Amino acid sequence: MQTLKEAIEVARDKQIAIGHFNVSDSNQFKAVIAAAEVVGVPVVVGVSEGERKFIGVHNIVALVAAARADGHQVYLNADHTYSLDGIKEAVEAGFDAVIFDGSHLSFEDNIKQTREAVEYARAAGKGTLVEAEVGRIGTSSKLLDVPPEDIDKDLTTAEEAAQFVRETSIDLLAPAVGTMHGRLKSGPAPKVDTERVAILREAAGVPLVLHGGSGSSDADLAAAAKAGCAVIHINTDIRVAYRKGIEAALAAHPDEIAPYKFLAQGAKDVQDMAEKYLRLFAGM
Repeated sequence: MQTLKEAIEVARDKQIAIGHFNVSDSNQFKAVIAAAEVVGVPVVVGVSEGERKFIGVHNIVALVAAARADGHQVYLNADHTYSLDGIKEAVEAGFDAVIFDGSHLSFEDNIKQTREAVEYARAAGKGTLVEAEVGRIGTSSKLLDVPPEDIDKDLTTAEEAAQFVRETSIDLLAPAVGTMHGRLKSGPAPKVDTERVAILREAAGVPLVLHGGSGSSDADLAAAAKAGCAVIHINTDIRVAYRKGIEAALAAHPDEIAPYKFLAQGAKDVQDMAEKYLRLFAGM
């Protein structure tokens, strides 16, 4: 199987994107894997610190190993990790990639702590990719009444991207280009600044990752992939699909107590959502 680095390079050369979907249990995981199998593309599964705590670091690693043994091209990412200890745990557990998220820090401190994460990952010799976030994208994959304050003001500049990559040696960069974590309950979707994406791709010299894809238009996401985002993250839409599917199953069968029965519709809706995005990102 290709390494994640190789798969990302292929996507970048083709001007398409690999879908990255967050999960917090085995039902969502299996649904995402099933979607990738149907579409016939590689996929990245992400688990944030909270999701890792719930599902278990070694449990998710085991699920990925089992999926790979069955022939699936799936990769594992430690999403939004805020400490070096968290980075170390994921690297040693065998994750394909880790994100050190220092976007809440000053630019200088973000560089300093990200560099430490990169140095640790390199020294471990496991080939783990390190991603970092620069700019303001927001912090939570949930439904929002209004966008985070000034979400459209602190966008990543070409100068920041170039300096950050140069001083940290990261493998992947997640810039702020207009999207946000989470999605609005109503109102216009965040607009992706695809012109900025193209500029940052050239300035950074490493593959870009688009965070906060949920709620963006299909046209914007397709354009972002073409402009240089080789990986696109979807989380909130996966969570909403899972919950709505379970709610529908329980409403239809209010006396049902077998979890595998009322969870099945949630998993199916996750699969459908993932399939839709995977086809979009692959230009199908």
